[in-house]
Amino acid sequence: QVRLVESGGGLAQPGGSLRLSCATSGMNFKIATMAWYRQAPGKERELVALIVRDGTTNYTDSVKGRFIISRDNARNTVYLQMNSLQPEDTAVYYCNTNWRSTSWWGKGTQVTVSS
Repeated sequence: QVRLVESGGGLAQPGGSLRLSCATSGMNFKIATMAWYRQAPGKERELVALIVRDGTTNYTDSVKGRFIISRDNARNTVYLQMNSLQPEDTAVYYCNTNWRSTSWWGKGTQVTVSS
């Protein structure tokens, strides 16, 4: 059973930073593609960033240059460093992986950007 547990969300001021973590278990993390999604109120869930096994990353345009996704294979953990946060980044952030033909999700962590 794959388990994904997000942490690190909270309240940040515009221009501030937060670092999200996603601890994983139940799979071979080293070979898994990991992703962060977010869902704002009244909007569809969207892909924010992903990282593949070799460290290659991809970002949605709205976060390029501000967010950094990374992975620690020794800790089976993926991170999302969020800088220069804007109110539009307010959302529930979810960790995701596709493992053995199943899409697995964490429960999410709330990020609120407000002054």
